[in-house]
Amino acid sequence: MKNRERSWLAMFIALSAVGAFIKIPAVIGSVALDTLPALVAAGVLGGTAGAAVGGIGHLLSALASGMPLGPFHFLIAGEMALLVYFFGALKKIEKNWSAGVLFILGNSFAAPLPFILLMGKSFYLAIVPSLFFGSILNTILAFIVLPRIARVVGNNRPFSGQA
Repeated sequence: MKNRERSWLAMFIALSAVGAFIKIPAVIGSVALDTLPALVAAGVLGGTAGAAVGGIGHLLSALASGMPLGPFHFLIAGEMALLVYFFGALKKIEKNWSAGVLFILGNSFAAPLPFILLMGKSFYLAIVPSLFFGSILNTILAFIVLPRIARVVGNNRPFSGQA
């Protein structure tokens, strides 16, 4: 990774920390706009960089809300990193619509599935609506911002903006 890419990665992590304080009303206070910079990073720097921003961003959001789920947030950070990685991989092959849908559905419905076993079905049913809204908001904002950021970053393959 070049120094310029490292600088952008650090900036996306910092923006994720800022987004961690922009909360979306939810049962758990860690639903926030911390994912927006991760999705943008995945779009312009690649899935691996986006995954790093996504995982770190979730932990920062959890810390900002007092770590309400304790060590389970490390599981969530791993899930977030994986989902953002796949978003970046699909975006790279210009499957933008698929990338957005996979992220929204994965983050809203699949990622909280382990919590049915850990905390019960009622927790799952309570958290899904806010995760769904937050995922849609983060993804739509990412698709709005990506073309502009891609030009600034100077990516060799700027975001095409096609679904």
